[in-house]
Amino acid sequence: MPVWQDMYESVKDHNFIVIAVAQESRGEETAREFIEAADPSYVCLIDEQHQVADLYNMVNVPNAVWIDENGVIVRPSETAGSHDSFRSMNRTDFSQSDEALALAAKAQSTYLAAVKDWAIKGSESEHAFSEQEAREHIARPTQQTALAHASFQLGIYLRKNGKEEEGDLFLKSASELHPDSWNMFRQAMNLKDIGEVAGLAADQSFFDRLDALEGKRYYPPPDIAGFPREPGY
Repeated sequence: MPVWQDMYESVKDHNFIVIAVAQESRGEETAREFIEAADPSYVCLIDEQHQVADLYNMVNVPNAVWIDENGVIVRPSETAGSHDSFRSMNRTDFSQSDEALALAAKAQSTYLAAVKDWAIKGSESEHAFSEQEAREHIARPTQQTALAHASFQLGIYLRKNGKEEEGDLFLKSASELHPDSWNMFRQAMNLKDIGEVAGLAADQSFFDRLDALEGKRYYPPPDIAGFPREPGY
């Protein structure tokens, strides 16, 4: 995204790098157009098995993890500046109100400013967690989420080896085992219209699942001062 490129260019000389990882089981050709459109000068990888999501407990995109020069996680996985204001969009033409767009813009700018502050100040940044704070912000995986990731990877493997129907059953199971993972749900939806099982279009199955959240956030706001916490929907 251009905003990340701009931020990176402004702080890359402060011993700082961005590594972007596309979690895309459909492979390089699907992700390539988005990467080329962004034309980033930082590293971009493609994770077909969603191993990054498994290792860092990522449940949605965009998510970010802050890791310092010693390999220590300064901020565990969190929403990378996105906001739930999109939930108020007109689902016919995808338009949004000025208020919703302003909330989204504030969320993005606030998060990027925090990343930039950390890139420059390091551990002295107000946004850098202590070891204890970082631990407190980690959503610990459970045996069920571990089984979900194993089921997801097995589903991807089966699909790639010609057993699509069997693979889709494992992908569906993975999403049911780990309902907080929008990554798994959306990837399965992209690989095969899982809404087809219920007689729904893929987009409709997404919106139905989104509506079922009711007051729960799709993008839980990061613990960063100034980040808009009002839902906007």
